[in-house]
Amino acid sequence: MSWSARQYTKFEDERNRPIRDLLAQIHSLPVASAVDIGCGPGNSTELLQARFPQAGVAGMDSDADMIAAARKRLPAIQFELADIASWQPQQSYDVILSNAVLQWLPRHETLMPSLVARLAPGGSLAVQMPDNLDEPAHVLMREIAADGPWAGKLAGAAGLRAPRHDADWYYRVLRDSSAGIDVWRTTYHHALAGGAGAIVEWFKGSGLRPFLAPLDDNEREAYLARYQAEVAKAYPAMPDGTVLLPFPRLFIVATR
Repeated sequence: MSWSARQYTKFEDERNRPIRDLLAQIHSLPVASAVDIGCGPGNSTELLQARFPQAGVAGMDSDADMIAAARKRLPAIQFELADIASWQPQQSYDVILSNAVLQWLPRHETLMPSLVARLAPGGSLAVQMPDNLDEPAHVLMREIAADGPWAGKLAGAAGLRAPRHDADWYYRVLRDSSAGIDVWRTTYHHALAGGAGAIVEWFKGSGLRPFLAPLDDNEREAYLARYQAEVAKAYPAMPDGTVLLPFPRLFIVATR
């Protein structure tokens, strides 16, 4: 299941807002070293560098297309092709940023404390994860996957994301390894031009990927046509074509 940096950045302004909100809550200053794990095309790394301009900043991602885009965008920053689950850094960091990536990885009960352990004393792990699996856009992905000629191919698609947990669960998991924990949930309401088609384009760069990757071209076209028709019912467009996309996200800042 590969990523497309070009598709992901179609809604960069909207995707950047939660990154800015997350970075604003990191108060472990001064910061000399910071790393963006799951950096994608580098938009989050760019914001990390702007937040801590005196820090040495690095980035890593498991997808080659994303790393290529990040290196092109920020040639002065070192980006590494690596998997977070097996990441073994050679140093500790004052800030570890993880934006919209840990939802794809399992075993958060061990992963999250292990990331805190890679912080320098007083450093912060800053995490943002989409918390939108109960939103109509995601419910429809699963319903259409289960109700069509592609049902067999897509039987496991919904399980590619890690199990969901609430704020209380993450607080308990991180409590013993952290000196301070800040957890909050925010629902953004993104005004998108282009009606249901804009929502489809948004999720083609993220949540739809596990459902589209196993399909051939004809199946993918048919799946997307059905999905867009149902999205149009769930998210009625305004007279000018604008549609409002509610998007809940969970934030965590754990300080060592």
